[in-house]
Amino acid sequence: MKEILIYVVSCSASLVVFGYSVHMFVGGLVSEQLETILIAAVVIIAAAVETYFIREAILNRRT
Repeated sequence: MKEILIYVVSCSASLVVFGYSVHMFVGGLVSEQLETILIAAVVIIAAAVETYFIREAILNRRT
């Protein structure tokens, strides 16, 4: 159970970093609406990848 808490905290922090890095990269270069769409897309993709890695780590640890 402790490991899930650690995964949730680290995943949340990395998603914030992903969103902020997109903001710093494209902020001011594109419209606010497009920036929001880009941030949402990157965060969703990163969350999906991290969920897959966490799932694999938990499954491999228990076998």
